[in-house]
Amino acid sequence: MSTMDRRDFLKAAALLGLAAVPLPSFGATAPSLLKHLGKPQPFDYAWLKGQARTLAARPYLPPSETLPDRLQQLDWDQYQAIHYRPSHALWAEQKLRLETRFFHMGLLFKTPVRMYELDKGQAQEIAYDPAMFDYGKSGLQDASLPRDFGFAGFQLFYHTDYQRDIAAFLGASYFRAVGADMQYGQSARGLAVDSGLARAEEFPRFTTFWFERPAPESDQVTVYALLDSPSITGAYRFIIQPAARLVMDVDAALYPRKAIERLGIAPLTSMFLYGENENRLNNDWRPEIHDSDGLAIWRGNGEWIWRPLTNPGQLRFNAYTDDSPRGFGLLQRDRNFDHYQDDGAYYERRPSVWVEPRSNWGKGSIQLIEIPTPDETADNIVAFWNPASPPQAGQELLFAYRLHWGAEPPVTSPLAKVVATRTGLGGIIGQKRQYFSWRFVVDFVGGDLAMLGKNSKVEPVITASRGTVEITSVRMLATVNGMRAMFDLRPDDTATTPINLRMYLRLDGQPLSETWQYQWTPPQVQAPV
Repeated sequence: MSTMDRRDFLKAAALLGLAAVPLPSFGATAPSLLKHLGKPQPFDYAWLKGQARTLAARPYLPPSETLPDRLQQLDWDQYQAIHYRPSHALWAEQKLRLETRFFHMGLLFKTPVRMYELDKGQAQEIAYDPAMFDYGKSGLQDASLPRDFGFAGFQLFYHTDYQRDIAAFLGASYFRAVGADMQYGQSARGLAVDSGLARAEEFPRFTTFWFERPAPESDQVTVYALLDSPSITGAYRFIIQPAARLVMDVDAALYPRKAIERLGIAPLTSMFLYGENENRLNNDWRPEIHDSDGLAIWRGNGEWIWRPLTNPGQLRFNAYTDDSPRGFGLLQRDRNFDHYQDDGAYYERRPSVWVEPRSNWGKGSIQLIEIPTPDETADNIVAFWNPASPPQAGQELLFAYRLHWGAEPPVTSPLAKVVATRTGLGGIIGQKRQYFSWRFVVDFVGGDLAMLGKNSKVEPVITASRGTVEITSVRMLATVNGMRAMFDLRPDDTATTPINLRMYLRLDGQPLSETWQYQWTPPQVQAPV
């Protein structure tokens, strides 16, 4: 799939069924009307891993797409008009604290996903039935639809609000969740294969889900999934705990069919159109537009890194080498409505997602891909863990991690953190510029900054991959109860390849802040201004 194809796919996945809009109520919950196929069969995670391993030993069989024309021809509004009936929700009749509803196939969702209910170690397939859905103004008639159709994905609901879902799985291996703000934003994926390479990216898909019935007073649900693609298969277990910061424990057993050049573990996908650090579009009335504003990394050696996101002019790829990382995530640190002024999208409410390894991942790198986009509906940011050793056919790869969805990550650096990055033309106001330079202004808050005396000699430690750093300064900034560090970068050549920048604050030889990293591309013309 080309980059443009990928962006089109993500744009559709971001819209279809995943917007945080209330679903209509269809009245009181009735006894379960779900139908099942076949007889119950024994099931556990060990069996699922065996199925994935067996599948990987066979040639890949592409899924059949037998979507009737009338469903493929639905437009956006018609597809959105199809709603699942709450009376048919999985576990509705048991009055549990969680329940599951399913997405209808149609539009871009052409491949059926099989769904199973799991109770006391026995699994039975859930049958598609047009009676599950209210077709509203879609133009569809339930009597005209096949009875062995299948589903596109599913939503999870929590008993505190049955009008708004707390998680949704829809499209390939994509899924989303929400925290206390109940606002969808970035997505996660089961797996990424060959993202950001010159050739087409491969999109593994969840082909089957198993839903384990929760205990009557339980606040968590376990969902199993089988993943398949031309290069790899996988067995997944998600233990999902709704809360102000929703938590998903993920176990993945992966079985490559062949060698994979770039495997992405725990991939996150987000959108960054522009922010305070750059606005190369500057044609929108809103000050900032993004689901996430930075990549945070807690390295295995304890160092904290903050990498502000950008919307580059051309695809960018960066790898941050590490050994046994403690965590990483795409975060939305800026949660001030005034910085966005969007009272429809509410970007300040978009959840951050933090990846916490639950096992030793060894050597590899956290990789960041930034794709140019002119449109806020296209997810253009991807981050994931890439093992140092490329997977080979016949291996079993086991990964365990925890995803945290919410306004704040579960862990933060004890040092000062970056809260804003701004850039603009360098030089000294009132003096004629003799050469081109670019200014970087970084605000830090937290840590021990509030304890510093007036005579504390804080220094910004700045390095650049090329160019000359000049006009450096750091001072207290009372408006944020922190410090502001500034410097200019003067390119030493006319190259337009990216320049890597790195900075942190230091006092008496000890770091005061996390490490700010940035990648800046000089403009083509570098003449006196």
